[in-house]
Amino acid sequence: MKEIIQKAIEARHSVRAYKDQPLSEEVAKRLEEEIAVINQKGNLHIQLIQNEPKAFQGTMAKYGKFRNVTSYLVMAGKKSEDLDERVGYYGEHLVLLAQTLGLNTCWVGLSYSKVPGTYVLEEGEKIACYIAIGYGETQGVGHKIKTVKQVSNANDNTPSWFKKGVEAALLAPTAVNQQKFSFEYVGVKDGRHQVRAKKGFSMIGYTQMDLGIAKYHFEIGAGIDNFEWV
Repeated sequence: MKEIIQKAIEARHSVRAYKDQPLSEEVAKRLEEEIAVINQKGNLHIQLIQNEPKAFQGTMAKYGKFRNVTSYLVMAGKKSEDLDERVGYYGEHLVLLAQTLGLNTCWVGLSYSKVPGTYVLEEGEKIACYIAIGYGETQGVGHKIKTVKQVSNANDNTPSWFKKGVEAALLAPTAVNQQKFSFEYVGVKDGRHQVRAKKGFSMIGYTQMDLGIAKYHFEIGAGIDNFEWV
């Protein structure tokens, strides 16, 4: 399965224009099943909204060049210091699953409208962002990315899987392609490799969410279980 997700990482790009085509029943069911698992695992309240065009018809959506978005994920959860990171980490899991199901996606921080009655928030919960989802008019295009050296301490002495993890993280979507994150190979403790991931500063924000997305990519790229985040 990790090989399939690795291919999805390489193939996936942000898409803002979609075909006028609802999600197939089979695909929607698969997403709903995974959302239920992820909500439990990540202590989140993600919701799949279908056949609802209003959230992406406002001025901000047009400014963001969104077109024909009628399905999307409402990324919500209880307010906490690590909510954005969990939304990024588990949301990217769903984004890459969507890619393997023949769908396209786009993380959306501001260019959407909250449409009353389309989602449910429990007491103490908030919406962190939306993710547009559907059948893209195109597969999107890649963007210029930083180098491994710019975002990590990977060198001839660090394990090869660490560099592969960083390379996968560099393919992670971030707000306006800012890539304000870094990875440090710390060493081995009690038989387990240790890696530190940090977010950088950005006037735009969303760095905590970006870090969660990048960490998910890193884990897939590294392909080993014998390490821990410190």
